[in-house]
Amino acid sequence: SYLEHGKLGNAVFSLFVRKLPQERNFLVSCGLETLLSYLERFRFGDRELSYLKSLGKFSSSFLDYLREYEFRGNIYAIPEGRIVFQNEPLLQVEGSLPDVQILETLVINTIHFQTVIASKAIRSYLVSRGASLVDFGFRRAHELSAGVYAARASYVAGFAGTSNLEAGRRFGIPVFGTVAHSYIMVFDEEEEAFRAFAESFPKNAVFLLDTYDTVSAAKKVVQLAGEGVPVVGVRLDSGDIPALSKEVRRILDEAGLRDVKIIVSGGVDEYSIERWFSQGSPIDAFGVGTKFITSADAPYLDIAYKLVEYEGKPKVKTSPGKATFPYKRQVCRHYRDGIMEYDEVIRYGEPSRGEELVRKVVESGRLREELPDLKRIRETLMEDLHRLPPHLKSLKKGEYEVIIK
Repeated sequence: SYLEHGKLGNAVFSLFVRKLPQERNFLVSCGLETLLSYLERFRFGDRELSYLKSLGKFSSSFLDYLREYEFRGNIYAIPEGRIVFQNEPLLQVEGSLPDVQILETLVINTIHFQTVIASKAIRSYLVSRGASLVDFGFRRAHELSAGVYAARASYVAGFAGTSNLEAGRRFGIPVFGTVAHSYIMVFDEEEEAFRAFAESFPKNAVFLLDTYDTVSAAKKVVQLAGEGVPVVGVRLDSGDIPALSKEVRRILDEAGLRDVKIIVSGGVDEYSIERWFSQGSPIDAFGVGTKFITSADAPYLDIAYKLVEYEGKPKVKTSPGKATFPYKRQVCRHYRDGIMEYDEVIRYGEPSRGEELVRKVVESGRLREELPDLKRIRETLMEDLHRLPPHLKSLKKGEYEVIIK
């Protein structure tokens, strides 16, 4: 209908989160590189056009438009790894109205998912007290690609690596393996299983202790170590984690195995990590799975992709609870003694004394400069964390001022 009625003028759409979930003090911008890689390939081929034609809902002129579609507009974005807040434009897309409207679902879906997961993962990092975090969530991700991109988002948010080999291959994320309970169970004796596993993985054997009896298994590991079997770590996957981790640590230390790491998995999230550490649990690493990869406490954001400017004129939505702000926008961050004090959201191009977060990353459909690699994105987030006010690093609710001008 845009084409039929000549609505082809220059438009700007803004992607933003209206309100933070109750369980979040801030968000982590994530997914931009993924979106831009999709846009490079975003075309309508014969198969897609044939299907659309078969529906009998679209004019031949519209199908001809889709056949020639290639994004030729501009994209303004807050870089990946930056800490962001409500009503700040994560992404702004500028171009011919039909060209930018057609991208709505792709833009929301891509940025929303990785931002949700990175914003969940960083909370575990903030309470981890230096313990390593590894993404163990792939099996319970909502589907295969969700698991891959969740691993990417978790690495941005400070995780040490992932058990997802495809994510490791695709993004260069360090990968970590583990052993299943089924492996222990197919041997007649638990000790036999441990010995066989160590033979297969002599340099990085981590023994799973809770198939039968955790304390008994820990003593068997000590016995094997005394015979010269190399032991890197042990994993607890169930039970009273504070009590078991303390007892296992005692058993290992008394045997001189002070360098053997205790790894915990099963029901791990930021709340359990904080609780276990508050109870004095001697844990060195966590396998973080289901609750992280589904962002169980805040599984979605109130995110929107709205028209804010058309042919140079402001466009706003005024409905209660869903009002929008007009024009392309810049986010200006202000600091006091190196700590974030407040953000201003102003019209793009207006002068400001703060740090400008929004950058023009695509011009006329082409990248303006090479995007940072995943390691640099991760470093960007760590730098922002150092500047984040302490009260926002807590799992308790904290507020941050965002001024809309």
